[in-house]
Amino acid sequence: MTLTRSLAGISLAAGILALAPLATATAAQAGTTQAGTTQAGAVQAAAAKSWGPYYAAGSKAKVTGSLTAAAKKDLSSPAPYVKVAGTVTSLNRKSTACGWALFRVSYFDSANTPHLAYRNYRVCSYGAKKKFSFTIKKVGEVELKVCSETKAAKPSLNCQYAGSWKTLYAYYK
Repeated sequence: MTLTRSLAGISLAAGILALAPLATATAAQAGTTQAGTTQAGAVQAAAAKSWGPYYAAGSKAKVTGSLTAAAKKDLSSPAPYVKVAGTVTSLNRKSTACGWALFRVSYFDSANTPHLAYRNYRVCSYGAKKKFSFTIKKVGEVELKVCSETKAAKPSLNCQYAGSWKTLYAYYK
């Protein structure tokens, strides 16, 4: 199991590093804006971007929220920080079921080495909402998965690895 997780992390990091030169070339090809300044020199504004609602299979859980990426001067570099906030709601009437919001965040350390961080939030009462918020520095990508399953201290391997992750933020876009 540890080997599978390690390989998943390595493949995600390799994908991010492989796409970084592509993003730089795209920014360079964009040329100049109407005002005559280059886009690489322009500063991106930090604005909250709403996302969701995203639902678990069978519409048994719902997650909505917003994401704020800090302004950056170089469009091909990771965001200085990203703040994610929102709510997870359980829509399953069974008392033994919980709604999960799983986040997978790739970030870079001071040596510019990519790493993965995980954040999990759950709510186990029908119709109840749980608020969450977190901030991570030097972010490359933020992904989300929504699951609904029986009560547990942490999400199951099926919830974590089956299906696909939804990309909420990627620094190269």
